[in-house]
Amino acid sequence: MHTLADLRPYLIGKPGASEDYPFGPETMVFKVAGKLFALVGLDARPLRLSLKCDPLQAEQLREAYAAIGLPRYLDKRHWITITLDGSVPNETVRALVDQSYALVVRGLTRAARATLPSV
Repeated sequence: MHTLADLRPYLIGKPGASEDYPFGPETMVFKVAGKLFALVGLDARPLRLSLKCDPLQAEQLREAYAAIGLPRYLDKRHWITITLDGSVPNETVRALVDQSYALVVRGLTRAARATLPSV
């Protein structure tokens, strides 16, 4: 999952996910019910993927992987940025995408969650 061709279908495939470019053409943003769960820096090589993350887990991930660091413009406590250079296993990247999506969905109102398509 280090190319956009691998990453984009996985992100947009989440129930209710939408793709947007609110920050310009170099940042692909994925939202669920209007809330961000992933950002892809398209101007970086290798690509950079920012995801919402539990603060304790974020700390552990940053210690475990050199390619996982602090995001530039997001809350550094609740977000991580993964440099998709192949050093973080695909399964781990997918799991972190799933967790980011789940964290955002969990934070939605009951009414907003009810509008999401079922898996």
